Formats: sequence, structure tokens, C-alpha cells
Amino acid sequence: MELFELTAYELAQKLAAREVSSREAVAAVRDRVAAVEGDVQAFLLQTWEVAEAKAAAVDERRAAGEALPPLAGVPYALKDVICTRGLRTTCGSRILERFVPPYDATVVERLGAAGTPLVGKANMDEFAMGSSTENSAFQVTRNPWDLERVPGGSSGGSAAAVAGDECFFALGSDTGGSIRQPGSMCGIVGLKPTYGRVSRYGLVAYASSLDQIGPLTKDVRDAALVLNTIAGHDPRDSTTAAVERPDFVAALDGSVAGLKAGIITELTGKGIDPGVRDCVLKAAAVLEELGVRCEEVQLPHAEYALPCYYVIAPAECSSNLARYDGVRYGHRTQQPVEDFVDMFAKSRAEGFGPEVRLRIVKGTYVLSKGYYDAFYLKALKVRTLIKRDFDRAFERFDVLLCPVAPTPAFRIGEHADDPLSLKLGDICTLPVNLAGLPALSVPCGFADGLPVGLQVLAPPFAEAALLRLAHAYEQHAGWVGRKPPLGR
Repeated sequence: MELFELTAYELAQKLAAREVSSREAVAAVRDRVAAVEGDVQAFLLQTWEVAEAKAAAVDERRAAGEALPPLAGVPYALKDVICTRGLRTTCGSRILERFVPPYDATVVERLGAAGTPLVGKANMDEFAMGSSTENSAFQVTRNPWDLERVPGGSSGGSAAAVAGDECFFALGSDTGGSIRQPGSMCGIVGLKPTYGRVSRYGLVAYASSLDQIGPLTKDVRDAALVLNTIAGHDPRDSTTAAVERPDFVAALDGSVAGLKAGIITELTGKGIDPGVRDCVLKAAAVLEELGVRCEEVQLPHAEYALPCYYVIAPAECSSNLARYDGVRYGHRTQQPVEDFVDMFAKSRAEGFGPEVRLRIVKGTYVLSKGYYDAFYLKALKVRTLIKRDFDRAFERFDVLLCPVAPTPAFRIGEHADDPLSLKLGDICTLPVNLAGLPALSVPCGFADGLPVGLQVLAPPFAEAALLRLAHAYEQHAGWVGRKPPLGR
């Protein structure tokens, strides 16, 4: 096995035993990126000097006998929506093409303190608005399992980099499925923590009540390891919860026998590809072999999650993106302008792509006088009903199960003329964000030769139980370690 093929945990063990150095790990990843990045196009920015300097410092500290955090020396990638001091952060948009933040996001600080070398900023749908990474202003990322297909989105660059062994783990952000869906389509693990578990300070906002940072990893143990590092209260983010952070890695051990899992009826029936449904139901059968009781459960308001989300998210987007005005930072038009309003309009028209402009218009509309009550306020009420459905379900079940996406990865350009079908692909993931729950995608098989993910949902701040069940399934099912043919 090549060094770059190891999981983050396996590499961490070798680094701690001084069987390899962090510099060797960075070099292995750099060679891998050189070999496959031309096909995958996962990165918008490669940061080898930064990574090599961090790796050298870690190696020196380890050689001096210093006790280091578990992830010290393990190279990672970062979705380009997360701020990095001194390194360009574009959000996949022309409007921030030359933006260099003066500060690090909290998750970047925590990973930096843990000694993790950053190898690059990963491609994404512009401002995290999309499900295929085709909406990036700069390039289209390709799925390592099939270069003619999308990696999912909006964290598609992060997922493709992990699946293609171009890094050992990555961070993404999830507003409506943007970690779990690309995790599923790329055959890796994607974890969306509970809203408030991980600081959003330094995450460029799309929809502030929905956004959450989380890891994309090669297996469940890696997800637990990364969550150990990035989770926790942050006084700079008032939405982070001051709750105890358990040791998520230690929580992986233990039996799952006796747990009850609810299979969500509304998200496993009509509209779900038969191959995907078959993989999910077979995964439930594996869990039953482990002693988990699986039964069907209804979420009556799940069908309204899509229209509810596409009122709330654009409304918050309209507010959050108003700051990009061509004055303080970001793109400013070079065309002749008549006044401030003209400059504002031309700068935003040039800087934002079509999907972002569309969502801003929609959001402005639903917040406008005469429509606020009819659309936005009603969507907030529906959001409450969706959350109550989950509350009732978790009175009976420890976890819930459903697909991550209705289909495996689709072909690049397949939905170009049918944007509604693209948005319908998020129907299984959107309810989780509306309710603020933790959820995870774990590989559960293949449909038409492409990876399929099982989505496991848990009550708020129950990531430990979520990870334990997913880890037990992963170890028993045998899908872990499957690699795409890329470069092999």
C-alpha cells in the first residue's frame, strides 16, 4: 500500500511510532496530486510551502520528544469557503477571486494547533450553492470513480480530494447536504455535526441558520478523530453550544445491539433509484445482524422540506451576500459607472454567477413587503413541523436511516437544462439541516458501478452514538477501503 492510501488514523499511528515523517507524508501527497489532479481538478489553491513548513516543525517537535496531538503531521485539505489568514479564499466565486482573509477560521486555528499541514483549498459550488460543483466560477471537479461524473456538491472538491487520495482528510460545509451528498457520491464518509457543535467563525456564510462545518474522511474512525479536534464551544461564535465534548474516538468501541433504527418511509420510496434503495435496505439488514432493531418510521412533513429550504436558504443568502458591494473588499467593476447604485449593480452582476444571482433574487422576493408572511414566515412554521416530526421519531428510535441521495453520481452537464431535478436530489438531506441534527454518510454499496451512501441521523449532540453505529456497520459490511481506479 502506498503511503497516500492510508487513512488519517493509520498515518497518525505511523507518525507517532516514527515509522514515517510528516515531511514524507506531505511529499507522498504532493506526488499523488501531481499524478491525478489534472484529471480530478479538486483544488483551487495548492499550499505546498505552508504544508512543508508545518510538517518540518512537527517532525522537529516529535524528534525532540514532545507529546503531540493525534493529528500532528497528517496533511489535509480545506473547502475554499473557510477563511485562511494570508491564503486566498474565493468561495468559488469571481467576486472574491483575489480576497485574502486577515484571519483564520476557528477550525483552521484548531487544526493548526494540532499540527496538521494544509495542502490546499478545495473547489466548490459558488458560495456553496449547488449539488455538483459545476457552479464553481473556476473549474469543474470530477468524480474519481468516473471522471465523466460529478463528485457531488457543494463540497465536491473536498470529497474528490479525499476519495482520490490527494489528502488524508478534508473539511467541508453542509447547508443542505453539502458534506453528506458528495461523501456518498465519492464513496467516503461525510459527517454533518449538530448545528452548534463546531464553530462557524471564519466560515463565509450562505445561510447562517443552516450552515455547519464537518469532516470528509476515508472511514468513520477518521471522522471521529477530526471531530475531536474541531468541535467545541467558541466565544467568537454565539451559535456554538457550551456542551461537553466527548471523546468521539473512544466512543466508537462498544456494542450496538439493542439500538433501534427507524427507516424513514418518505425518503426510501418514490423517487429513489432502485439500486440505491436496495443498498440502503441491505445495510439495514446488516445492522439487524449486529442486533439493531430496524422498523419503518414516518416523517409526515418531510415532503415539504424542499420548498421550505428554498425559501429560508435564499432569504438568508440575500441578507448575507448583501455585503459584497464592490466597496469594502471583493470585485469592483472596471466599467464606467454613473453613481454608487450603478457601481453596486455592475460589480455584483460581474462577480456573482447565475445560480447565486437567482437565489439572491428569490431571497429578496420572499423577504419583501407583502410576501414575507406568505412565504418566509410560513416556511419557518413548516420548519418547526419538520423538527417536531424528528423529535417524535427520536422518542422511539436511537437513530434514523435513509439514503443520502436519490441516485448515484450523475454525468457532468446531465441536469444543465433541468435545474429542478438537480434540487430534487437534495430531498433526503435537507430535512436534517432544517432540524439542526447530526447526520453521517457511510458507504453501503454500489449502484450501476458507482458508490452509494447510507445516511444515519441522530438526535442533537448524539454524534458519539451516531459514529459508533456507523463504525460498527462499516467494520461488518466490508465496504471500507474500496478505492476508485484513478491512477492505478
